[in-house]
Amino acid sequence: MADDGPSGDGGGEHGAGNREAAGGGVATGRSRRAVRATYDEIAAHFSKTRVDPWPEVESFLRGRTGRLGLDVGCGNGRHAEPLADRVERVVGVDASVELLGLAGERATSRGYADAFDPVVGDAARLPVRSGTVDLAVYVATLHHLPTRALRRESLSELGRVLGPGGRALVSAWSATHDRFDADPDAREGFDTTVDWTLPGGETVPRYYHIYAPAEFDADLDASTLSVERSFLSSGNCYAVVSTDE
Repeated sequence: MADDGPSGDGGGEHGAGNREAAGGGVATGRSRRAVRATYDEIAAHFSKTRVDPWPEVESFLRGRTGRLGLDVGCGNGRHAEPLADRVERVVGVDASVELLGLAGERATSRGYADAFDPVVGDAARLPVRSGTVDLAVYVATLHHLPTRALRRESLSELGRVLGPGGRALVSAWSATHDRFDADPDAREGFDTTVDWTLPGGETVPRYYHIYAPAEFDADLDASTLSVERSFLSSGNCYAVVSTDE
């Protein structure tokens, strides 16, 4: 369910609402089932506004190759496509059946269907064998998991499937984004909902956990991943990670 891109890639969205502290929570759409249902509902319109890969992903992939690639929260496949140019096979994991269908259609129309396997799955329980992934992207999905324990579990799951020498790019929305009136130096972020506006004006609330940069680093440190580099870009927290000591 990779979603919101860098600044200027926010088509169809209105401002954040229902903000609560990290320990509280947003009742609307917080469960994983609700998040999945939300993205099934908005999939077609969402996909039309999410066409191009993020420049940060393209930069991360540049010069990297491997046999097996993984796109966690692949959405409509906009990042699976450049990943498929770098590896022999890409597994695209998403909880939304509707988005996976669109990802498969995109792969067929753009000529990389033979290298793309869309799989229904959970970011905290990846349907991939341990130690087999050479190159992965896990962008704009971590922030949809409803508890800190699950977010940390999903990061460790990424560490489980990465093979020797494997690398991944992880991202999540940050409190530094100008959409939010938030303290970027806080130790923890907050939960919120952000409305998606469908054609005709209906709004569909989407749950997010907005990361404070220090919290993002702390969750990475608490996982099995090794952080090579963490940075901020376009209102998102990013990290290049591996399992290498």
